Amino acid sequence: MTTSRPAAGGGRWVDVDPDRLTRWVDGFRERHGDYAQRPTEEGVLLAAFDGATAALHPPPGAPLATDLADFVDTARTPRRIGLLLARKSAVAVGVADGDRLLASKVDSSYVQGRTAAGGWSQQRFARRRDNQARAAAREAADLAARILLPEAGTLSALVCGGDRRAVDAVLADPRLAPLLPLRADRLLEVAEPRHAVLVEAIAAARAVSILVRDPV
Repeated sequence: MTTSRPAAGGGRWVDVDPDRLTRWVDGFRERHGDYAQRPTEEGVLLAAFDGATAALHPPPGAPLATDLADFVDTARTPRRIGLLLARKSAVAVGVADGDRLLASKVDSSYVQGRTAAGGWSQQRFARRRDNQARAAAREAADLAARILLPEAGTLSALVCGGDRRAVDAVLADPRLAPLLPLRADRLLEVAEPRHAVLVEAIAAARAVSILVRDPV
């Protein structure tokens, strides 16, 4: 799996499967020539002699590396991670070991969409919708507590995806406080949480994110 998207401030983010990382680095050398490497606070930086750079960010839960060879080894090492995918009316929770999904649960709740009505009717609708959203977050937190909390001591990271506000609402449950230190900065872009989406999210959660900037 290799995907690419524009990066704020210029360049592009490339997400690379750990098992394809060596091949990707070889391609970087073929395109830009030899490079110097150095560890950074966020990973490893490759600086090619033609001015191109590639900043390698480790997968969630992987330790920082001292050089490229160490980075590749740690990126490829299987880790146990938690997954929490949430949108306003659906949630998917799982535990993965490497690329295998060990445990999972998916659920959905009814949350009304927005309305164009005005006045008191709109206010009543908004209150009803807020109550439904809070109930959905509580039910999602129940699932997270059931699936993730027993594994918290074994997880290298918790990787979330979907709508940030929905994820934040779930993790605001006091029972899930032990998971907060494990939460990765990475937020996966996923469709409405379903079992198939959860399985696909494992690859995105394990990927090495690379910020590539070409020569000016």
